[in-house]
Amino acid sequence: MNTKIYFSGLALLTLLLSACSRDNDPDPAPKNSGETNAVNDFVWKAMNSWYYWQSNVPKLADNFKNSAEYSSFINGKTPDGLFYSLLYDYGNTDRFSWIENNNNIVRASRIAEVEMLTGFDYAVYPKDNNGTNAVALVNYVVPGSSAANAGIKRGDIITRVNGTPLTFNNYQQLSEDQFTVTRAATATMTATALVTTDKAENIAITKTNIDENPVAHYQKYSYGGKNIGYLVYNGFKSDYNDELNAAFAKMKSDGITELILDLRYNGGGSLETAKALAQMVNGNYTNQPYVYLDFNAKHNDQDGMDYLSNTVKTYNIVNGYPEQTGQQNINSLNLSRIYVLVSFQTASASELTIISLNKYVPVITIGNETTGKFVGSITLYDSPASDYTSYSTRNTSHNWKLQPITFSYYNKDKDPNPSEGIVPNYEINPLRAINNIKEFGNTSDPELKKALELITGQTIKMKTEYPETYTGGKIRFQPKVAGGGLVIEDFESFKKSRK
Repeated sequence: MNTKIYFSGLALLTLLLSACSRDNDPDPAPKNSGETNAVNDFVWKAMNSWYYWQSNVPKLADNFKNSAEYSSFINGKTPDGLFYSLLYDYGNTDRFSWIENNNNIVRASRIAEVEMLTGFDYAVYPKDNNGTNAVALVNYVVPGSSAANAGIKRGDIITRVNGTPLTFNNYQQLSEDQFTVTRAATATMTATALVTTDKAENIAITKTNIDENPVAHYQKYSYGGKNIGYLVYNGFKSDYNDELNAAFAKMKSDGITELILDLRYNGGGSLETAKALAQMVNGNYTNQPYVYLDFNAKHNDQDGMDYLSNTVKTYNIVNGYPEQTGQQNINSLNLSRIYVLVSFQTASASELTIISLNKYVPVITIGNETTGKFVGSITLYDSPASDYTSYSTRNTSHNWKLQPITFSYYNKDKDPNPSEGIVPNYEINPLRAINNIKEFGNTSDPELKKALELITGQTIKMKTEYPETYTGGKIRFQPKVAGGGLVIEDFESFKKSRK
């Protein structure tokens, strides 16, 4: 198996291996005093209660709270510094926990909200074997965004950022509030490198508020008497449950009997939406167990199965958080199998879909090894009376909230998860896509082409524009957060359902 060698961007926000936070107004380090810093006390107590690996962190032990060291330890750090110091094997075992100081605090994180985005999702690839030079491939562009208005398109190859050649040292500038990009005019693969020439351009990109519709593309193909649906789904966002359900209604009316589900750029999201998607694929397993959740020893009462349902809740975003507007009966294709396109950006709820749905219908995966995020989180607030889970009773004197890993998940049979990511049934080096990515649905896409060939038994011609021997060099893997990962958005209701 090849080592994971690629970087993802925007939808998969990069975590630096230092104590950093997603904050708008970081607090200075509190001064050591006789009194315990109240915000830091919240951070410690919430982590002590809910953090999945609490028992593995000595300074989260129950008796540490009453030790002489507690106050000086708590007072000597900023809230984010404290949080990251409490994570277990950060960057390896725990790659995904984070803390936020948000002036517009919301109840759910990256499962149903407006975000500041540039409007294009990208992946960074090595340009040659020296481990420094890079290019960014545009995976997709959100309609109406700054990137779309600037003419950026899926398949564009970005060679420069802010006028400087792109490298693995400066690619993070593609996530800044404002920056410029230059695209390749030509790109030619040799046995050792991707050789590019630049366009004469310096395109300005600015982040704007975007509520991205994750149901990005649907297309019907008719080959060999089969009606094949291709659905690109880029995030398990509960405020788009109705759009996802409508896409399956459209496929039912189109007589779709085979489905290619593209989760290559889907970093996860709502557990509720993930269960609904399974029902949309095959609705014959209502009330059957789908996913098993395992919390730490302090919350064994929350352990247990979540079950499939034939209805799905719908939401709108109101004042920054999702509010339920109703529910719908699920439209199901009742498929006997499904083909899923995956990549190193496929994470969490997407991986859950693969391992859990495969217990009911065969899931054939095509692409690159997935992220390997078989854990999830709930949002923790400074609301001790609710054991830090209530948004409505939170302390409003500050805006810190926590998104630590609080549970792991398994399929209904509790099979062990892969030690890393899910290795696809049909592996395709993503560097194959560099010169073959057009708009969604174009069969020049090697993963889509492979899925169509498996379904139809027909060979679909595609010009190969690179030597099969090119590997792109060895690039270090960097931890990342996958768009909020797997999140239980209404945990107060979830807790009641466990009693």
